[in-house]
Amino acid sequence: MEKFINHIQLGYLGLLPFLGCVGWPLIAGSNAVNLDFFTFYSIAILAFMAGNLWHAGQQTHADAIKAIIPILPIGFLSFLPSSWILAWLAASFWLVLLFEKSTPQWQTYHVDYQKMRFVLTSVVFVCHIFVIGMSIYPE
Repeated sequence: MEKFINHIQLGYLGLLPFLGCVGWPLIAGSNAVNLDFFTFYSIAILAFMAGNLWHAGQQTHADAIKAIIPILPIGFLSFLPSSWILAWLAASFWLVLLFEKSTPQWQTYHVDYQKMRFVLTSVVFVCHIFVIGMSIYPE
């Protein structure tokens, strides 16, 4: 358990910006800066999570492709409305979790880490739904 305790603590700390971006507009009103910050932070965290799936030289070609699928379309999505980008990001967090669960390493992870990954993905998904709603109905 000790080797996963830092991962668990850092995982939950990583939720604070997501939660802050959902809570801030409720306190101070919605704005474009909040939406941009949420989107960029989401992209950064998704890229980090997908990058953790990349085990160069230790995985099949198909598994290597899975690691980049969630991130690859981000550049093209930037030309679409923000709600579409956020929907892709929300779904991609689930994709990354599903891909991670399909790796042989998943079975070696502590049950608390596995639970934390499900909780984090669920909370991040719900945050995306809230921000999508706030971007569609800003006031």
